[in-house]
Formats: sequence, structure tokens, C-alpha cells
Amino acid sequence: VQLVESGGGLVQPGGSLRLACLGSGFTFSSFTMSWHRQAPGKARQLVASISSGGGNTNFADSVKGRFTISRDNTQNTVYLQMNSLKPEDTAVYFCKAIFLPNVYWGQGTQVTVSS
Repeated sequence: VQLVESGGGLVQPGGSLRLACLGSGFTFSSFTMSWHRQAPGKARQLVASISSGGGNTNFADSVKGRFTISRDNTQNTVYLQMNSLKPEDTAVYFCKAIFLPNVYWGQGTQVTVSS
């Protein structure tokens, strides 16, 4: 089983990034997918989630209206589109796949928002 995130990097405040997470080794379309982030010295927090079929999404209050989550089950990929980025969005972003009792995490990708 693997979850591989990509798309992180350095961006200026107000900019955009699109993260992708490619899953393999499991039935991707059966799993709820989510993005989480962890800033230095802080607990990991849920950013956004999407149901297995893509019909239901949820977002943390801090990112509502700025981030969107989507998935392509034909490509085993979940995306996080991040717009209007702020310095406080700086963190390592992780994707997670869950279909109890199975829970899988990716290794994370760094997002840094700074001028």
C-alpha cells in the first residue's frame, strides 16, 4: 500500500497550489480520502475530506472558501486545490485513506507560504 503526495512547494501569500495524492495497493474507490496538515510544534489537523464516491466533502473552517478537494477514482488520485494561501497555511500536508479497519497515510509534502 502506498500514498504518494506531490505538488508542495514555496508560494507567496495569495498564491495557489494544487496537491495530488496517488494511491496504490488498495481499492482506492472504496476509501474516504482526506488531507491533513501539521505545522511545526502543532498537532496534525484535518483540512478536508471527500467520500468514496466524491459526493460529500467537508472542510476545516480555516480553509472554507479557499480550498477544494476532489478525486479521480479512475486515476486513484485525490487533489487539494489551495487558493488565496496565507502564511498560516504553512505545514506538511498529508493524505489519508480510511475504510475501517484500514487506515493509510502518505509521507507528506511541505507547503510553505512566504514572501
